[in-house]
Amino acid sequence: MRDGKAYRLAMQLVEQAASIMQAPRLIPISFAHIDACFYTGQSHLDFVRFLLEHSAKLSVPTWTNNSVASPDDGGLRPEYSDPEMVRGAHKLMTLYAELGCKPTWTCAPYQLAGGPRFGDHIAVGESNAVAFYNSVVGARTNKYGDYLDVACAITGLAPFAGLHTDESRRADIHFLCAGIPDEWKRQDIFFHLLGHVIGRKAGRRIPVISSLPKETGRDQLKALCAAGAASGGIELLHVTGVTPEAPALESVFKTGEKIEITAEHLQAAHRELSTVRDGPLDAVALGTPHFSLSEFSELIKLLAGRKVKTAAYISTSRGIREMLKAKGWLKTLQDAGITIPVDVCTYYSPKVQALKGRVMTNAAKWAYYAPGMLGVEVCFGSLKECVESAVRGEVWRDSSLWLQT
Repeated sequence: MRDGKAYRLAMQLVEQAASIMQAPRLIPISFAHIDACFYTGQSHLDFVRFLLEHSAKLSVPTWTNNSVASPDDGGLRPEYSDPEMVRGAHKLMTLYAELGCKPTWTCAPYQLAGGPRFGDHIAVGESNAVAFYNSVVGARTNKYGDYLDVACAITGLAPFAGLHTDESRRADIHFLCAGIPDEWKRQDIFFHLLGHVIGRKAGRRIPVISSLPKETGRDQLKALCAAGAASGGIELLHVTGVTPEAPALESVFKTGEKIEITAEHLQAAHRELSTVRDGPLDAVALGTPHFSLSEFSELIKLLAGRKVKTAAYISTSRGIREMLKAKGWLKTLQDAGITIPVDVCTYYSPKVQALKGRVMTNAAKWAYYAPGMLGVEVCFGSLKECVESAVRGEVWRDSSLWLQT
């Protein structure tokens, strides 16, 4: 109801944001992916209940970010681990579904069909999704915090400021990767490390990266976006000849700082993301952001019919897990001893069962956040290293990997 209390509150939030951002006007949006469905306290429930009590309606297709706890995988974060948090998370999921959100419950909505396209103005809250939609899809969004994201979805409007405008999407720092061997640029670990380095050095600035392979794929760009958003708050990055707004360097960059990426940068990032020496392993955690179907395909090849000796969790979305089931891959992975949770990520508290001690991951974002969130020790490695380590029960290193640099 456009004349109701809920709509008026939503419009006030959007207009206040526009005033703070000095936006000359509001613009229509076509899609929203909200983070306010992630429970962190009673105010999250109070807000959406107010909207429902006053007949709020969504103006655009609105998808949900991941939750704290999954109704489908209740044993991962059992209610006794944090009763208030788990109950609140489940209730919040129910309420946002009642509001009309599509219950995707994923931090990687760009892996699902039907999302925004190039040039669309949208409102997104989850950091890696903001970076991916801006950078790889070429849609336009700022990072909209909790409640403002929902307000944009209800009004169908966003402030015409920041990354919605042409002038704010130009790069002001250039990272050159010409000195890194091409074979190393094809390794999954490279993009996580590069993202971590770029985030550290760019901060909130917009980077452009040159000399990456033209065949750089969506999984690699996902890793780059997620790592850069975690370590530095990057909301948009360009890759020349790869991302849609950067067919050439001069398309997005004229003047600014230039940094040559070296093997030493990558080695330093690897040390920073590994908080403990190698040794016996307690668990492996993958899927931050959520694993894609192609990542699962590569995982199954690396697993080669073997079983793991450690606890192993690979987070993904409900949509991707259904695809795994249809291909018979879900049973293959479960028979190997791997748990495939949906709706959640594993780097925040309350701690997922068995995630303790020394944990290995291939995700720079997980490695960046988990030590502080969970109190675990992290070994960072490539996907191949993580799979082999899970099978052996101790950290295994690919001796050939770093020779390529």
